Amino acid sequence: MDFIDPSIEAYALEHSEKESDLLFNLNRQTHLKVLQPRMLSGHLQGRILSFLSSAIKPKYILEIGTYTGYSALCMAEGLSKNGKLVTIDKNIELETMVKKYINDSSYKNQIEFINANAIDVIPTLNLEWDLVFIDADKENYINYFDLVIDQVKKGGWIIADNVLWSGKVLEEPDKKDKETIILQKFNEKVHLDSRVRNVLFPVRDGMMLMIKN
Repeated sequence: MDFIDPSIEAYALEHSEKESDLLFNLNRQTHLKVLQPRMLSGHLQGRILSFLSSAIKPKYILEIGTYTGYSALCMAEGLSKNGKLVTIDKNIELETMVKKYINDSSYKNQIEFINANAIDVIPTLNLEWDLVFIDADKENYINYFDLVIDQVKKGGWIIADNVLWSGKVLEEPDKKDKETIILQKFNEKVHLDSRVRNVLFPVRDGMMLMIKN
C-alpha cells in the first residue's frame, strides 16, 4: 500500500497542514480499536480530500464507504454553507463510532450517515452530486460508477480510492483474485469513458480522479 519512501512521506506530512484534534483522535482510536486500520484515509490523503473539496466548494457530496468517518469529515470541510454530505456504509459494528465523531464535529447538521447497502440506496437519492468518493467493496467499483455517473453534475468530480491495490494491478491476477481483476477493469473503463476526464494519483494506494464532461 505504501509506494513512497517512509522518510519522504514523513517530510511531506511535516510540511502539510495538520489534521484537527478531532481527526487526530479519530485516527488514533481507529488504529487502537478497529480491525484493518490501514483502510483509514489518514492524515496525508485526508488533507488531499479536504483541499479538493475546498477547491470545489460542493453543495452535495456522496461518499460510498464510510469506515470510521475520517474521510467524510475531511471532505465536509469544503462544503458550501448550505451543503450536505451523504455517506453510506453497511458495517453495523462501526455505526456508533461513526455517529459519535460526526456529532462531535461542527458538520453534524450537514452530514447524513446511512447504514445500508449502497447499491440499494444510491438509486433512491434524488440529488445532483458535485463530488463523489468511492471507497467501499472493490468488487462493486464498476457498479458504483455506473450508478452515480448520471447523478453527477457537469464539471462534478468522482474520486475512487485504492485503485493501485498495493501494486497488484500490475500483476497477472489469479482467477480467484476478483478484487484485482475488477480494479484493473475499472481503471481501464474510466480511462476510456468519454464522459469523464481522469488522472490516476500514486498517493497511498492510488486515487483515481475524474471530472465529468
